[in-house]
Amino acid sequence: MNTGEDTQGLRKIMDFSRLISIFILVVHFYLCCYAAFVHWGFTAGITDRIMAHLSRLSWLNGILWPKLCALLFLAVSLLGVRGKKDEKAVAENISVYLVSGLLVYGLSYLALYLNMAMERMAILYISLSLMGYLLILTGGSRLSRLLKDRLNPDVFNAENETFPQEERLLDNEFSVNLPTVYQLKNEHRKGWINIINPFRSILVAGSAGAGKTYFVIRHIIDQQIKKGYSMFIYDFKFDDLTRMAYNKLLLYQDQYTIRPSFYIINFEDLERTHRCNPLAPEGIEDITDASEASRTILMGLNRDWLKKQGDFFVESPINFLTAVIWFLRKYENGKYCTLPHAIELMQLGYAELFALLEIEGEVGVLINPFVSAMRNNAQAQLEGQIASAKIGMARLASPQLYYVLSGNDFTLDINDPQNPKLVCMGNNPQKIETYGAVLSLYVNRMLKLINKKGKQKCSLIFDEYPTLVANLITTISTGRSNLISCTLGIQSIEQVKKEYGSEQAEIIMGICANMLCGQVSGDSAKKLSETFGKIMQDRQSLSINSSDTSISRSTQMDYAIPASKIATLSSGEFVGLVADSPDEKIPQKMFHAELQNDHEGIKKEEENYIPIPQIRKVTREDVQVNYLRIKKEVAELVWRELDKLPKGEKEENKKGKRKEKLKKEMSMQRSKNKRQNLSM
Repeated sequence: MNTGEDTQGLRKIMDFSRLISIFILVVHFYLCCYAAFVHWGFTAGITDRIMAHLSRLSWLNGILWPKLCALLFLAVSLLGVRGKKDEKAVAENISVYLVSGLLVYGLSYLALYLNMAMERMAILYISLSLMGYLLILTGGSRLSRLLKDRLNPDVFNAENETFPQEERLLDNEFSVNLPTVYQLKNEHRKGWINIINPFRSILVAGSAGAGKTYFVIRHIIDQQIKKGYSMFIYDFKFDDLTRMAYNKLLLYQDQYTIRPSFYIINFEDLERTHRCNPLAPEGIEDITDASEASRTILMGLNRDWLKKQGDFFVESPINFLTAVIWFLRKYENGKYCTLPHAIELMQLGYAELFALLEIEGEVGVLINPFVSAMRNNAQAQLEGQIASAKIGMARLASPQLYYVLSGNDFTLDINDPQNPKLVCMGNNPQKIETYGAVLSLYVNRMLKLINKKGKQKCSLIFDEYPTLVANLITTISTGRSNLISCTLGIQSIEQVKKEYGSEQAEIIMGICANMLCGQVSGDSAKKLSETFGKIMQDRQSLSINSSDTSISRSTQMDYAIPASKIATLSSGEFVGLVADSPDEKIPQKMFHAELQNDHEGIKKEEENYIPIPQIRKVTREDVQVNYLRIKKEVAELVWRELDKLPKGEKEENKKGKRKEKLKKEMSMQRSKNKRQNLSM
C-alpha cells in the first residue's frame, strides 16, 4: 500500500542493499590489492583479523564472484528507486551509461595483468572498477526517471483521426466505384468508394485544382456509359468532357440495346454543333411552361434577380417575356415558337406589340398591366417594367445564337427508351453571362421532359453547376424513382450561395446523399466536418509537479474529419459520405482517402482520342441568311396581323414607311454578304 510507513521501509531496504554492495566491493579491493594497502600504510591489526575471517567465505575470494555479488545488491537497491519522471530523459542515453559502466566494471580486472608497479596497478584497477560502478549507478537511477509511455509524437493528430473504411468492391448495374488508398493508424490500406445508388444524387465539391473532374467526374462518365446510361453533360470548359464522352461511347456502344445518338450544343464552332429549339412547341404545353422558360432565361441574364424573386420590377419583365413566348406558341400552332423569334418580336414599339399580343386572348391577362400603364401615360413605369427584359434579351441577338437556337436536329428527351441520346452542351468561361442563360434554358426544358415514368436510366452531369440557372431540386428529390442520376460539380457552398442564395444552397447540400469533397475552406469545410460527425479518439495529457511527472490517458468523441484537415487536402484526396440501398447496406459510409488514377494510362488514352467529327459545313453566309430569315418572318408576321386590325390613315402611312425601310435594310445586308463571300 502507498502509505508513509511503507515508503520509509522501502527506502531503508534500498539504502541497506546499497551499503551491502559497497561493503562487498571495499572488502574485495582490500583483499585483492592487500600488498598495495600495506605499502600505503592503510592496514591495521583488527582490520586484518576481520578480513582474515571474511576471506574464508568462498564467494569473497577471487575477482569474479565478489564483483558479481556487489553488482547484484546494487541492482536490488535500484529496483525501488522512484525518481521524478523527466520528459527529457532518453532511453538511448541511459543505455550508454549502463553498457559503458558494465564494460568498464567487468573488464577492469585486465589492469591486474599489466606490467607496472604494484601501487599503480592497484590504483588503476580500483579506479576503473569504481568508475564502472558509478556509471551503472547513474544509469540505473536515471532509468527510473524515464517515461515509459510518452506522448504521441503525431503533431497533427493524423493517426488518431483515422477510422475504418469500406474495402469491398460493391458493384451493381447502376453503381460507380472509385479505388482508393486510405490510412488506418500507421498503416496504408486499399479501399473503395462505392456509390451503389447514384440516383440519390452525387455532390462533388472542391476548389480549383482539387481534382473534381480528373479524379471523379471522368470516372463517373466512363462507368455510366459502360453501364448503358443515356446522358447529359454540361461541359463548362468545352470540349474536354465532350471529347472524352464521344470516345467512350464509341468504345462501349455494344453495351446498349439501342445505340444512343450523340449530340453537341456549342456556340463557338458551328460546324461541330447540332441545332435545337429549346422552346419547341411540343415541349410547351401550357402557359406555366412559357412562364418557367422566361424566368430561366431572364434569371440567367440577370443573376442578381435570383435573390429578388417576387419583386415588382423582377416579375414584370418575366410576365412580359412569358406573354411573347405564349403568343408565339399559340400563333399558327407554334410555327415561329423559337427564342430568336421572341427576341425580334420584343423589339417592336409598345403600341404595335401590345396590339399584336392582344390577338391571343390568354395573353391579354399577362399584358394588361403594361397596356394600362401605356394608356395612362405612365411611360417611366412602363420602361422600368419592360426595358430590363428587352436589354437583357438583346444581348442574345447574335447570328451564331440564332443559328443554333432555331434548328430542330433533336429533341431534349434524352432518356427516351426508343431513341436514347448522349447530349453534351459546351460553355465558354469567357462568355458565361450570355451562354449560361441559354444553356440554362436548355437544361430546364430538358428536366421537364425526362422526369417521367417508364424512361431509360439516365445521368445528368454538371461541371461547375453554379454557372447555370437550373432548378435541380425537384429533379434530385423526385428523379430517383425515375432512374435519374444527378452529379453536381461545385467549388464550394459559398459559390452556390452567391449565385442561388443561402436557402437554395442549404437545400442542395442537404438533399445530395452521396458527397465527395476535395480541398475547401471556410464555412464549407466547417459544415462538411459537422456532417461527417464524430468518432472516439484517444487523448493524452502530461502532468509535471515538484515531486512527480505523469501521463494520463482518456477517450472522447471528436470530429472524425476536422475543418482544418478538409482545408489542407491534397489534389486527389477526398472526404465524404456515400448512400446505400435497402437491399445492399454499407456499414462504413464515411471515407477519407486518396483516389487512385492510372496517370500514364489516362495520358495514353487521351492521346489516342478521335477528334469530334464535323457535323455539317457552315459558312458565314448560311448563318447570316438564317439571321435575316428570322427577322423577315417576324416582320411579315407583324405586317400580316396588323393588317387585319382597323387603323387610321396616319397609322397606315407610318406602317408603310416602316415596311419600306425594313425592306431596304434587308436588301443592303444581302448585297453586303455577297461582296464578303466573293472576297473570301
